Amino acid sequence: MTETVITPPSERTARKAAPGEAPAPRRSGRRRIALPYLLLLPALLLELLVHLVPMLMGITMSFRELTQFYIRNWSEAPWSGLDNFSVAIDFDAPVGQALLKSFLTTCLFTVLSVGLCWLLGTSAAIFLQENFRGRGFLRTLFLVPYALPVYAAVITWAFMFQRDNGIINHVLHDQLGIGDSPAFWLIGDNSFWALLIVSVWKGWPFAFLTVMAGLQNIPRDMYEAAALDGAGVWKQIRHITLPSLRSVNQVLVLVLFLWTFNDFNTPFVLFGKAAPEAADLISLHIYQSSFQTWNFGTGSAMSVLLLLFLLLVTGVYLLLTTRGRKTSDA
Repeated sequence: MTETVITPPSERTARKAAPGEAPAPRRSGRRRIALPYLLLLPALLLELLVHLVPMLMGITMSFRELTQFYIRNWSEAPWSGLDNFSVAIDFDAPVGQALLKSFLTTCLFTVLSVGLCWLLGTSAAIFLQENFRGRGFLRTLFLVPYALPVYAAVITWAFMFQRDNGIINHVLHDQLGIGDSPAFWLIGDNSFWALLIVSVWKGWPFAFLTVMAGLQNIPRDMYEAAALDGAGVWKQIRHITLPSLRSVNQVLVLVLFLWTFNDFNTPFVLFGKAAPEAADLISLHIYQSSFQTWNFGTGSAMSVLLLLFLLLVTGVYLLLTTRGRKTSDA
């Protein structure tokens, strides 16, 4: 009769490799540490080529007298020092005055666009928190502007804003009888409001999606307890929803600000290469200063000034929001 010997688990675990037997392979700690960085390397190289290298080239060009005479080989353009920056910020000269006006127009446009995007997105997200028939359809419908390609959407809006054949004037003037004559939406002062409408229509679904995701982290018990205490809908939004969404809104407002202030595609597709004076955003203004006057040195200097402004605003905003968060937590 054969006797079976069972080795205790402790002995099996502690048993070492016999002489001449190859040790069990072990994964090196250094390899485990380096693996995430190796996986990120292709994305970092692509980011370097797409963003960092052109940015450094633009900074270099801002210190050169780069005009149409040096387009063939811009590295041969003479150095101009800070002359391009002096021209850009000389607000007594036509170039500086035009840049300042474009900057102020962009600030007003950004404040209105970001505020309306946040308001519409937050309102729609709170409204769709309740269960009712058709909620899924409305969520999908609200995300359509965000899913559409920018160029296709803006070209469609350009056709809608046409004076004689656009649906906007057809509804406002022909159907509702507003105004003595059809309005010009793509020229004159109305161009600012046309651009604002397109920007808000295109941007508010992102705010809606972000706020809707943040609302999922708020426990429903808090609303039920507040309702039992007699708090109405507005008090619940003021004392529960908005404070709970503070961190989400801080990131959302910053992202919307950067996207809107830097937006080039929307005004370029809507108005073409030359935007009306009322809708002369700084991104399109820099493009015109570079490619219409062929003074790429001054245009690059304007771009560097815009970069510094955005970095300053972002740093101050993050500092204030971080300090406010620490104060509220304390």
